[in-house]
Formats: sequence, C-alpha cells, structure tokens
Amino acid sequence: MNIIERMIAHKANKESVKVGEEVSVKVDLAIAHDVTGPLAIDQFLKIGVNQVFDKNKVVFVIDHNIPCSSEASRVQHRTIQEFKENFGVKVYGRSEGVIHQVIMEEKLYKKGDIVVGADSHTCTAGAHGAIAIPLGSTEIAAVMALGELDMEVPETYLINIEGELQPGVYGKDIILYVIGKFGTNGFTDKAVIFGGETITSLPYEEKMTISNMMIEMGAMIGYIDQGDEEIGKVKETYHIKAQDLKPVAACPSSPGNVKPIAEIQGRKIVQGVIGSCTNGRFSDMKIAAEILKGRKVAEGVNLIVVPASKNILEKMEEEGLTKIFRDAGAVVTNPGCGPCFGAHQGLLSKGDVAISTTNRNFPGRMGHKEAEVYLASPRTVAESAVQGCITHPGTVVSLEG
Repeated sequence: MNIIERMIAHKANKESVKVGEEVSVKVDLAIAHDVTGPLAIDQFLKIGVNQVFDKNKVVFVIDHNIPCSSEASRVQHRTIQEFKENFGVKVYGRSEGVIHQVIMEEKLYKKGDIVVGADSHTCTAGAHGAIAIPLGSTEIAAVMALGELDMEVPETYLINIEGELQPGVYGKDIILYVIGKFGTNGFTDKAVIFGGETITSLPYEEKMTISNMMIEMGAMIGYIDQGDEEIGKVKETYHIKAQDLKPVAACPSSPGNVKPIAEIQGRKIVQGVIGSCTNGRFSDMKIAAEILKGRKVAEGVNLIVVPASKNILEKMEEEGLTKIFRDAGAVVTNPGCGPCFGAHQGLLSKGDVAISTTNRNFPGRMGHKEAEVYLASPRTVAESAVQGCITHPGTVVSLEG
C-alpha cells in the first residue's frame, strides 16, 4: 500500500485496503463555514439525533461574509450561533480568519488525521500530512452525527519535482503550472501527492498554497509528502524539473488556462488582491510589502490586502507591514475570504480586469460575469499593482534583491 492507502486503512481499522474498495473511516475533524454550515445544520436537524459525534471535532468558522454582506448572511451567522448554543460545537465567529488557516493555527488536526469539510479547499490540510476531503453539506451533516465517512479508496498519483526554483517562482507558480499541464479535470476523484526535494524543502506556507489548489485539477485528496515516510506504489509518477518552471498566471476564465507572465505582461488592471486561503499568509504579505515599501499603487488601481487570519494581521502590524500597505495606497481588510468568494470587499464590474492571489477565476467569481480575473503569486500581484498592468516579477524590484 502507498501512504494514502495506509492512512485510510488505519482509520478504517483494517490491515489493508485496495483501490476501489468501499470503506468506512473514522473522522477526526468536520468543518464548515458560514455559507455551507447552515445547510449542513438544516440537514443535521432533519436526521433527528440529539448530539454531534464529538463537540470538539465539529467546527464552524465564519469567514465568507464577515462583516455581514447582506441580511441573508446575518441569518447564516445566527443559525450557526444557535447551533453552538444547542449542541456545544466550536465556532470561530469574530473574524479569526479563513477556515483552513484557522484550523491549522488552532492545531485542530495532525498528521494522519482525516479531515472533512463543507468547502472545496479543505485539501489545504494535506500540506500538514492529513487526508483532507471536501464534502457536500448533506454529507457533512451525516459525519457530524456519526463521526464516520463512507468512501471509496482512490487511485494515487505522484507529481515529483526536483531541482532549484528560479528567482521569482513560488508555490503558486508550481501549482498553476501543474493545473495548466494536466487540466482542471486531470485527476478527478483521485489522490495526488506532491513530492520531491523541491517540494519537501519549501516552507509550510508554500506547501499550503500548493495543496489548497489541488482541487482545481479535480483531486479528491491533495497531499504533500512529509519527507519522513516511504510513499509506496502509486498508479503513475510524473517528473518535473524545477528549473523549467517560470512565473505564470491563470488567465480568464479558468485555473487551467495558464500562461507565462512574459506572454501576458502589459495587460492593464483595475484591481489587485493579495490574500485568501491560498496566499494570505505572513510570508505572502512580507513578499508583497517588500515590493510596495516606499512605492505607490498605480493611479486607477485598487489593491486589496486580506490577511488569512487575525494572528497574521497582528504580526503584520507588529512588523510594520500594514503601514507599508496603507502608505502605498492599498486597503487592508479584516481577516477572512474577502473578495475571493464574490460577496463583498472588492467586487468587479463589467469590463474590469483584476490580478489576484486567490484560487478561482471562473466567470462571476469576483463580481460581474464579464470581468476578467488573472491568478498569480503575491510577488506578481504586488509588482502589477505598482505598474498598473500585469508585470513580470523582477520589473519593480530586482529578483537578485
């Protein structure tokens, strides 16, 4: 068995499992947010049980619409709060941050755990050695009641990256390149492991960026090799040379429409976004602040900075990053999902062009269906905001430092 199968077998209390086998696994953490959570709560109440399987392992994070963007979002918040009062579950509801960042910082899971979430980017936890599976709200409701998940053991694929990355290439460029190479349906319902020296040597923040977007190529399970266990036999292994990777962007309107920045530079923008569960960590903020320090966001461009958590925001304030951003003309928002979800805090109108560190750029994702959203690294977004157009890393500040 490979490492994914070994972990599934352990949680299924079986000596071994094989691809295609139906198993029931113990769940260590079930999560939902303010959009999916109320739907799960509604389904849970219909089941008719009087308690969740473990009130310490059922967690809600209010992150998508905070502060409330509508009366409907306020009702969602109240639904979750009432469920907490009645069932004693954990709720993070004071802008603590984006769900995937918060559960990591709070150490609510560990390596080898099975995490299920009513959010497609639950796979972010794979960066820390968990098997993290996105589910629908109805499935989450059943898990909340039973603490178990019925699943089919998936095929496992390995993407092995070796060598040294070129200056200006980050985790975001790695995952976008891979999505562009294999397509948004390249690994539908499969397990995908990213491994190799290039990957295992990355900081955990970059690993989280990669695991976060594995769902964008269809993966049911996205996992980062932890470097301390044998991966084992997989369905197929793909080899990529790190030195061949370049700064890239996902162009409208798909995470799979990936092109080198060199081919699209010069495209005028009206908005830049740095943040989200993909690239809202402190290291991302530091990279962007180094570009913006002593400079101004271009006339006619809105730059929105969204820290992924309250802890990150506090560190930004302590080290002067928020002042750098504000002095440059950027807007620093409260921790949360911000404009990524397309509910508030920076929506686009028809004909607008934005470049963002978020994870999706489907039509209407960030506002009007005829707005254009490009996805890129924090470095690329920051330099583009200064120049007023999509800009290759190293243009504003030399890559040699």
